[in-house]
Amino acid sequence: MVDAIIVGLGNPGKEYAHTRHNVGEEAVALLATRAGVQLKAGRDKALVAESRLCGKRVVLAFPITYMNESGQAVGALMRRHRVVEPGQLIIVHDELDLPVGAMKVKVGGGLAGHNGLRSITQHLHTQDYIRVRIGVGKPRSKEHGADHVLSRVPKADRETLDVMVQRAADAVEAILADGVDAAMAKFNGL
Repeated sequence: MVDAIIVGLGNPGKEYAHTRHNVGEEAVALLATRAGVQLKAGRDKALVAESRLCGKRVVLAFPITYMNESGQAVGALMRRHRVVEPGQLIIVHDELDLPVGAMKVKVGGGLAGHNGLRSITQHLHTQDYIRVRIGVGKPRSKEHGADHVLSRVPKADRETLDVMVQRAADAVEAILADGVDAAMAKFNGL
């Protein structure tokens, strides 16, 4: 029995590596490194590693579907590991509604136009999972949203995002160690 499933969202493929859209995947890869495990291809349309973090049994995962189909992998992982409580699912993702350099922990809430969250919500029939939201800033206009999250990141923003990825991994560890309320109190005020 696992205590939590931690999923970093992004798109598969080298062309999407280090884009704003893949900061969630980067945070989960960092957690895997910290745990001394490697994400490997699994049966559930995801790269997966089972490990212990903060004394808890966890599944770390990165869906290898495209972002807008993330729910296929998340739903399959939850079924495989018999996780029924949405509070045992932690999704790490990019957030347009937060500026670069901001990171927030949240339980449930709206989808803010995020196709990965929309897919997960459709597959799970709930929005009550935990989210670690990494701010990537707003594009010039709504029409530029896809370009904004999928294009190369300017160097100054990339350095800031690298710090936020580390902070997001720290927040996941805090959720596991002390609970989501304590993690929100610790990280949301920064």
